[in-house]
Amino acid sequence: MARIQLDAHDDIQTSQFARGRIHSVETMGTVDGPGIRFVVFTQGCPMRCLYCHNPDTWETGAHAGTEVTVEQLVGEFESNRQFYRNGGITVSGGEPLLQPEFLADLFTAMHARPAGRVHTCLDSCGYAFDPEHPERWARSLDETDLVLLDIKHADPEGHRALTGRDPARILAFGDELARRGIPVVIRHVIVPGHTDTTDECEALGRLIAPWRNVAGLEMLPYHTLGVAKYEQLGIAYPLAGVPEMDKARIPELRQAVLRGMKAARGR
Repeated sequence: MARIQLDAHDDIQTSQFARGRIHSVETMGTVDGPGIRFVVFTQGCPMRCLYCHNPDTWETGAHAGTEVTVEQLVGEFESNRQFYRNGGITVSGGEPLLQPEFLADLFTAMHARPAGRVHTCLDSCGYAFDPEHPERWARSLDETDLVLLDIKHADPEGHRALTGRDPARILAFGDELARRGIPVVIRHVIVPGHTDTTDECEALGRLIAPWRNVAGLEMLPYHTLGVAKYEQLGIAYPLAGVPEMDKARIPELRQAVLRGMKAARGR
């Protein structure tokens, strides 16, 4: 898989769409939605997850990341379009919901491609969503075919300890997706000592049970591949000493989530 960074000096003055700030682009993504995907990693994130493996995407502002236009990304996509026939585009982060106009314009352009409509996928933690002003994200969600929703922890206190943020906005975003009927795949990272018990996983199942639009569940084992980035940035790694998650336990914990869902739904 090739991850590239677009040229910061490309012409961005003639765009008819909103500009965005991105960290990088992966041209052959295979883990962020169905099929082979063109993955855009946006710059900026309000969360501070202890296990984040992309701390270089946190920063926001005029000097963070690379400014690009929708046309630039569409052009990059089209140059490899033959590979995306059964895939599409995924916008991840960072946190894409921080740039709703850019996200909306990009997905709108992808749906309107002359060579055929492109499947759009949003990978988000949902925290940037403001339930008091859902209209800010209306255009984005109108053009979203699938959401990968990252639920960090089922318990509010545990969520704050793991991410530094309250989960209320995330749950409100989940409610909005359910109201709209947008298919959602729940993603949940299993971290030893934080989210690796059957009780926690059953609680997660109960939490997401009301969302009838849940189309899939991905249990992701915690890994330490991002440690080197912290060292490069001079940041202390928050989970130093925590071992990688035993992948053999993932099926058991996945079943715990499904049990919680079924119990909450009365079946």
